[in-house]
Amino acid sequence: MGILKRNVSAQSSRTAVTIVARGNRMQGDLHLTGKLHVDGELEGRIESADDLAVGRQGVVRGTVRARQVTVSGVLEGELHCESLHIERGGRVSANVCSEELIIEPRASFVGERRTPAQAQLVHLEPEPEQNDSDCLEGLDYHLIDSLPDRITLAREGND
Repeated sequence: MGILKRNVSAQSSRTAVTIVARGNRMQGDLHLTGKLHVDGELEGRIESADDLAVGRQGVVRGTVRARQVTVSGVLEGELHCESLHIERGGRVSANVCSEELIIEPRASFVGERRTPAQAQLVHLEPEPEQNDSDCLEGLDYHLIDSLPDRITLAREGND
């Protein structure tokens, strides 16, 4: 037999956790107020006011906005967050805008990371007007040809 209180709010102060389970694939736009945990595949635009966790079997592709992001699986695309933590075995291939970036040993990050302050500068500063011939003067084309097409940063250490 239960006891019911008459003056208890129907709204809970706790947020819900949305789970995309292993073997499931979702595509589209998600707008969440609570946490999101992905062990399946999720593709599209994801906006969460809370945290996102990509499990070991999880794959997320698209544009992601969340508070804190932890990746043990794969995240590809564009990411805006306060903190990104790439755990051992996690792979992130994205343009990232975050205050904090933590990459554990045997994790992988391929892409570009900017802080929110740097991102603001990129959008606010107008390009100075230059004559195209000024830009090309003194340019060593052999140096440009010697640059790699892709740079991968990986942190290895003792476990």
